[in-house]
Amino acid sequence: MGKLFGTDGIRGVANRDLTPELAYKIGRIAAWKLGRDYADPFFVIGRDTRLSGSMLEGSLAAGINSVGVNVRLLGVISTPGVAYLTKSLQAAAGVVISASHNPIEDNGLKIFYSSGYKLPDALENEIESYYFKEEDNLPRPEGPQIGETIIDKEAMQDYMEHLRKAAPSLNGLNLAVDCAHGAASRVAGELLQKLGAKVQMLHDHPDGSLINVDCGATETGRLREEVIKTGSDLGLAFDGDADRLIAVDEKGNEVDGDAIMAICAIDMATRGLLHDNTLVTTVMSNGGLDILAEKHGLKVVRTRVGDRYVLEKMVEGGYSLGGEQSGHIIFSEHATTGDGLLTALQLLKVVSEKQKPLSELASSLERLPQVLVNQKVATREGWSENPKITEAIEKVERELGDYGRVLVRPSGTEAKIRVMLEAPLDEEKLNQYAHQLAEIIAKEQT
Repeated sequence: MGKLFGTDGIRGVANRDLTPELAYKIGRIAAWKLGRDYADPFFVIGRDTRLSGSMLEGSLAAGINSVGVNVRLLGVISTPGVAYLTKSLQAAAGVVISASHNPIEDNGLKIFYSSGYKLPDALENEIESYYFKEEDNLPRPEGPQIGETIIDKEAMQDYMEHLRKAAPSLNGLNLAVDCAHGAASRVAGELLQKLGAKVQMLHDHPDGSLINVDCGATETGRLREEVIKTGSDLGLAFDGDADRLIAVDEKGNEVDGDAIMAICAIDMATRGLLHDNTLVTTVMSNGGLDILAEKHGLKVVRTRVGDRYVLEKMVEGGYSLGGEQSGHIIFSEHATTGDGLLTALQLLKVVSEKQKPLSELASSLERLPQVLVNQKVATREGWSENPKITEAIEKVERELGDYGRVLVRPSGTEAKIRVMLEAPLDEEKLNQYAHQLAEIIAKEQT
């Protein structure tokens, strides 16, 4: 059997891997699985700005309608916006058509339960298993029983109001904001200005041919320049579907998810809002978080890579803050998934109330040197059973010593294997070890 779902839904090159036919069939199966327990079920569908979005939207909606389930189209909206509206509108499920930070030719399907949470692995596996069956025995209603698709122009304001309730006053703050030509383009500037900030917008034209191209959370160079040029207090960078945030301090330095979590964790703990004084993050986050936690009497719980696994651990332990180095950060009191805009508001709240520059707040995280190499490979399968690769990993681990870490993992969305090294060593030496290991992996994974 093939494989559809990765760590964050279904992704692939639109119209080649992720075809309209695939979207149609997934729509049928998901609507049958998730809508059959409702008297009058409906799905909500949102998308980012990618050119392939409307093509896949039509096919997906047709598949959902074909089993008698209605659809409300939300248009261009962030992933967390869909998650929130799925729950608040009491939809049977929600689907986001987006490939997040991936290149423009990619797209994806991400499905949310009626609760606003992403589907668990077990249910994704059920949908996937049915997809690869030869027969299609799902219902095909006729006449008035066929589902209907409508455009919902009002729902976005519900999401905006939800964000405003969690927002501080931003009077006096000067911000530079990079929307990556993606979903945040519709709302970020409007929201921040209404809260009192003076905003300099970058890449805020919702252009699917430019989404994530040399901009946004994956490439902050232009934003760093703008912060320095305009004398902004800080910069905010979102990715294509606005579920992650990377910040830039007033000196033009990047402030990643680890630093943002450190700032918010300390602040929440001080206020008694950090449940069990615990921060949940992944194995990719810097070891400096553990040092910081020990200093402040906090705990760090680590999961495998993927914000879905962070969220699972948060739900399991009732934890209030978790996230990833990449900027997916979850505030469970306010959201069921990572939300770049919500994270920005929580960060700005600390900056505003502490009356301290972001650079000073971010300096609380003393990092261990860390290097990440994303190695393109012909196949992501079987690397962990390859004796030459495992031997090379063990050799590097010995070189790094007791305080070093080697983490090798396949990307869940791209044909790459990620090699992360962390140790109290010179970064140049870490780079050398990381690239040597990546070269062996590339050679073996052909």
